[in-house]
Amino acid sequence: MIARDNLINVHLPEDGFGDYPHTAVAQGGAEPAGRTYAFHTHHRAQLFQIVRGSLRLETERGYFIIPPERAVFVPSGVLHEVTYLQETERSYLFFRPDAVASLSPEVSVIGTTRLLRELILAFLEIPRADAGSLPAERLVAVILDQLQTSPVAPLSLPLPASERLRDIAADMRNEPGADWPLDELASRAAMSPRSFQRHFQSETGMSFRAWRQQAKLLKSVEWLAGGRSVGDIAFALGYSGPSAFIAVFRAAFGASPGKYFQDTPLEL
Repeated sequence: MIARDNLINVHLPEDGFGDYPHTAVAQGGAEPAGRTYAFHTHHRAQLFQIVRGSLRLETERGYFIIPPERAVFVPSGVLHEVTYLQETERSYLFFRPDAVASLSPEVSVIGTTRLLRELILAFLEIPRADAGSLPAERLVAVILDQLQTSPVAPLSLPLPASERLRDIAADMRNEPGADWPLDELASRAAMSPRSFQRHFQSETGMSFRAWRQQAKLLKSVEWLAGGRSVGDIAFALGYSGPSAFIAVFRAAFGASPGKYFQDTPLEL
């Protein structure tokens, strides 16, 4: 059972002054659908582990969807906004920046093994007042070891840097199944179609076509987590039918939409 004081909000200063002395502090609990935490930063790095439900996280550089049994790691000082897409049970772990120096400097969505989930739960069962004890610190060390080898899930979408392309990307991201003629988008950006595609790839690291495909896939994961049917999703995203959507989904995620939330990544 989660320790009672780990259900209380963690006090997180914007810098190291007044911070907890422990390597990690934890918080468990739930969030209602639609709750948004506007753009903010933490001195500590943060791990969101999603037990049930899903969330959307956005940074200045990208957009991420985190479904059940996955987690997202946010390094220290990264500006981010969080929106809970449905009623969500989640666990937070906040790490001292020096403790996660060997982890990725970028925001990343990871698959969580059964071992990692059990380790996080065990840490939540330790009262926050004892989070600096030797047993707790040993547990945190194992959690950090697990995070170093956790598989990165392809659940991110890079965003363009320039305002004109960023606005267009936001519209396409919100309605990925709509018809977005290249000529019209290029005209909106005051570019030729060829120049538009070149700038888009330069700013996102993905071709325009690949980016649109990834936007559709992220929206499909969001809808699947909310219980929407495969057939409904396929047609809403502009696929010719469920079979075409399932083939693309399986190629991207290694599992069919129907099994994506049944199979836990890399069970141990």
